[in-house]
Amino acid sequence: MASKLAAAKIAAWSGVRAVIAQADRDDVLVEAVGGQAGIGTVVVPRRRRLPARKLWIAFAVGSSGTVIVDEGAKRALLERGVSLLPAGVTGVKGGFEADEAVEIAGPDGVVFAKGLCRLDAAGLREVAGRRTYELPEGVTHEVVHRDDLVVLP
Repeated sequence: MASKLAAAKIAAWSGVRAVIAQADRDDVLVEAVGGQAGIGTVVVPRRRRLPARKLWIAFAVGSSGTVIVDEGAKRALLERGVSLLPAGVTGVKGGFEADEAVEIAGPDGVVFAKGLCRLDAAGLREVAGRRTYELPEGVTHEVVHRDDLVVLP
């Protein structure tokens, strides 16, 4: 059942309606396509579908660690769709390399986003909490660029 729900979730984020129904029921496919009530569980598509790259980040790439952010960074990511900067990072869990996927969690530890981290775990630990002007020469200003970030439901 978990794989069926995962597939339905991917379909919904792709803008596609999905139905989870009993496969051995007579005419189940015809009834599901026809929208007949009671045929199974309907998963409606999201209004805004994710581009292919963000679908890949959200569902195809496994997370190698977790980045904990403060409330201000969480709010900025959720409400303004900006990139994650080192200043908003309060903690790093796990070991990961640059450009690997990480989960992003708020101060409460609840994961709310996923993205490709531009720094490895050790490098991120060194610059966590620093403002852009405090970063060493050559260190990227974005921990996770907004183009590589997916906000999860």
